[in-house]
Amino acid sequence: MAEEKDREGTEAIVAEFHKKIKDAFEVFDHETNNTVDVEEEEPTGYIRYEKFLPVMTRALLERKYRPIAEDVLLRAFEVLDPAKRGFLTKEELVKYMTEEGEPFSQEEMEEMLSAAIDPESNAINYRDYITMMVIDEN
Repeated sequence: MAEEKDREGTEAIVAEFHKKIKDAFEVFDHETNNTVDVEEEEPTGYIRYEKFLPVMTRALLERKYRPIAEDVLLRAFEVLDPAKRGFLTKEELVKYMTEEGEPFSQEEMEEMLSAAIDPESNAINYRDYITMMVIDEN
């Protein structure tokens, strides 16, 4: 009985990982053909989702890459939002990401904006964005 409960718990975790991995992969799958351009990583110039999914699932299950805690990410966004509005405009985000620290390239910026910016408000509600991007470790 306990063994079955453990298996069901693991299956639920894996299902959540698969959803988050698919959502993240789709952000970079510009041609919606289940491939992502990774010229510098793969000799073919792309990676297929079917190859990516098991590798990322294994990395997440083995906890190879420790995610940054949600509260740390929130504090980082709040530094950029001293008025505590709960959002950054597209223009503010572009300014911070291209003019401060290690600047994003135009391509990197476009990819981030496609996932982060709400097209209706033309802003990023960073609490929602963090929730979408973070995987619960419990």
